[in-house]
Amino acid sequence: MLRLPGLIDIHVHTREPGATYKEDWDSVSAAALAGGFTTILAMPNTNPPITDLQTFDQALQLAQHKAHCDFGQYLGANADNAQSIASLAPQAAGLKMYLDQTYGPLRLDDMRQWMSHFEYWQMNRPIVAHADSRSLAAVILVAQLFNRPIHLAHVSKAEEILVIRKAKERGIQVTCEVTPHHLFLTQEDIPAIGTGRSEVRPRLNTPEDQKCLWDNLDVIDCFATDHAPHTLSEKDGSNPPPGFPGLETALPLFLTAVGNGKLTLDEVIARMYTNPKRIFNLPDQPDTYIEIDENQPWVIQSRNTYTRCAWTPFEGREVQGQLKQVVLRGKAVYKEGRVFAPPGYGQSIRTIG
Repeated sequence: MLRLPGLIDIHVHTREPGATYKEDWDSVSAAALAGGFTTILAMPNTNPPITDLQTFDQALQLAQHKAHCDFGQYLGANADNAQSIASLAPQAAGLKMYLDQTYGPLRLDDMRQWMSHFEYWQMNRPIVAHADSRSLAAVILVAQLFNRPIHLAHVSKAEEILVIRKAKERGIQVTCEVTPHHLFLTQEDIPAIGTGRSEVRPRLNTPEDQKCLWDNLDVIDCFATDHAPHTLSEKDGSNPPPGFPGLETALPLFLTAVGNGKLTLDEVIARMYTNPKRIFNLPDQPDTYIEIDENQPWVIQSRNTYTRCAWTPFEGREVQGQLKQVVLRGKAVYKEGRVFAPPGYGQSIRTIG
């Protein structure tokens, strides 16, 4: 068996509160363990969104009662909460700013709102931006004006990764993540997956965009799933919502890339453990690791997943490398397809230690 650190996913949509028929803290944290993740950070675009003390406390209480793995909760930036949520920063995973396509009341269209959040949010807690193309370049500039780091979510286009490369070369404090689906799927896969099931934001891009991501792997700090579950009835409906589940398929996809010579195991560990832990200032998890059979071939099948949405865009894909066991704080919490950690075993990342 190959032993790796417990993985960290910095970009997960739990769907609780507001849409637990798709996912909740119980199912999402079970799926996390089944994917080798011992820590997940939850996005704030729930219903209601996590934008104040009341909704933040509610989200943390739900996680504390249900989570099988360790967790953190982002706060969402809106047009008028920059000052009021600043005091909550020590308990938060970070601040999420939605600068482009999103749902609900979290989109920030005015750069004066961006600046307000950069001014008040505490320096030792990260700011994560959902930004595409021109807004990505703009938020890098605004972060530089305030002399603070910015982390960019789900980078997917060639123009974006090349701007980030130039920014890093100039010493600008920018980090970024890329999803497995943008590294392993393109527009050419849409007919096989299905039009509605292929809806995701950012959209699946061209093979040229995908190649540019791989060619600039050294610029990518983190691999993050952007786990965003929706039911098949929604995805196959007339107005399919964007998003893919990803917690249980990320590790085997990257292990397969290692087997194919596209990645090294050290690069996987850096982007799924070392860099997320450093960028998000996460605590140690003592006596925590995962064990994998790196040579075992298998086929991804949605019927074997823990995510409540019960489907995957990678259905039927042959992969190499299978998770066998997850140990969290000395306890075997997952083994041979079964989750053993009880609900509530997970701890908040800001209260550990």
